[in-house]
Amino acid sequence: MMAYQTTPPLFASAAASVVDYYEEDFSYYYSFFEDAAAATASAPQSSLLAPAADMEHNSKKRPRVDDPLPTRFVAIKPSVSSSPPPPEFTEEEDSIAPAKPHQRRLWVKDRSRDWWDRYNHPDLPEEEFRQAFRMSRATFDFLCDELGSAIAKEDTALRAAIPVRQRVAVCVWRLATGEPLRLVSRRFGLGISTCHKLVLEVCTAIRNVLMPRTLLWPAPEAAAAMAARFEALSGIPNVVGAMYTTHIPIVAPKDRVAAYFNRRHTERNQKTSYTITVQGVVDPDGAFTDICIGWPGSMADDHVLEKSALYQRANGGQLSHQWIVGGVSYPLLDWVLVPYAQPNLTWAQHAFNEKIGDVHRVAKQAFARFKGRWGCLQKRTEVKLSDLPMFLGACCVLHNICEMRKKTMDADMEFELVDDEVVPENSIRTMSAVQTRDSIAHNLLHHGLAGMASL
Repeated sequence: MMAYQTTPPLFASAAASVVDYYEEDFSYYYSFFEDAAAATASAPQSSLLAPAADMEHNSKKRPRVDDPLPTRFVAIKPSVSSSPPPPEFTEEEDSIAPAKPHQRRLWVKDRSRDWWDRYNHPDLPEEEFRQAFRMSRATFDFLCDELGSAIAKEDTALRAAIPVRQRVAVCVWRLATGEPLRLVSRRFGLGISTCHKLVLEVCTAIRNVLMPRTLLWPAPEAAAAMAARFEALSGIPNVVGAMYTTHIPIVAPKDRVAAYFNRRHTERNQKTSYTITVQGVVDPDGAFTDICIGWPGSMADDHVLEKSALYQRANGGQLSHQWIVGGVSYPLLDWVLVPYAQPNLTWAQHAFNEKIGDVHRVAKQAFARFKGRWGCLQKRTEVKLSDLPMFLGACCVLHNICEMRKKTMDADMEFELVDDEVVPENSIRTMSAVQTRDSIAHNLLHHGLAGMASL
């Protein structure tokens, strides 16, 4: 279940060192955190966006006699889309479709669909299909079956509806390649506005239909199984997830542009960079169990964490006696376990850092596959800021489906992540967490669980 959360308070010690960000200033984000029982009980509701801006823009247009009176919808905040999706066909096309007397004639452009016909043909080699759509044909068929009832349209007297497979393919191709809509349009033989509409429709269906079933915080039994697997990997008990935060490049927004300016990326790439953040917690298989999308790129990882619903729930006791492992950019909390960052470490601390690095590597490798599989995450796209949470949330769900179906990914397709590893100014928040971490480090070294690399 996807929920829009109220902003939790910052720590008093950290508030003085960061600009305050309020949820009403950045309504285009969501943070997801729900247990399995509640998530399966009800699916998230979709919201209608008011086409007020579009109607205001066309207010001087002379109305047609046969046009219905405009209807105003009330938006449910936060919005899913900043503008109503464009129509599948407009009257600005190139050729005329036949029409009976006293019927309106539609301009319909004749486009080639040879590329899509080839990739949709059952004789296409499996490897070629997988390289194109970043998933197997079986996984693609699964998506079509699951989303069919939500996105299928009926034929009309004027034209045949776009098939479900083509609708899903347009969206998956756009996510997998980040290709501009004008090129997607040519490839699939559809209008640019039609492709834009299809991407939003399919992403919405992914959120409503698949997210409640595939992006879940683990139930107690599943959490225990995850903890056992993480302990087998590292020797650290009670770990139920590994956490990482990445940045997605965006076009400079019109409002509050300074908040999205990413100074570290700008200095590293020698090019002005604007980003939004994606924070994710993954299980031992690299599938997301929690996501928080859309906070501005100027925010440090620890501040993004403080804004997330995960932070609010965990501080409320929902992660009692359980750990989420993070990197040095996160604070040490009663439920967040991070490496020692100070110089001159002891043998026990070195051993601990080695083992906790094994757990955190699961999250980094998952994000490397996540950004490598979906090329739209690697470069600035045409997607509006208000549509990005829906867009990126769909990528997270599709990542989980691919990971759960055990579809391996070519190593050369993985994205090379660059960590800034900025240590928070207040990296230690509770003394109880310090004592627990020291105890774990002692046990790893003296009970033979640390391995020889640290000695």
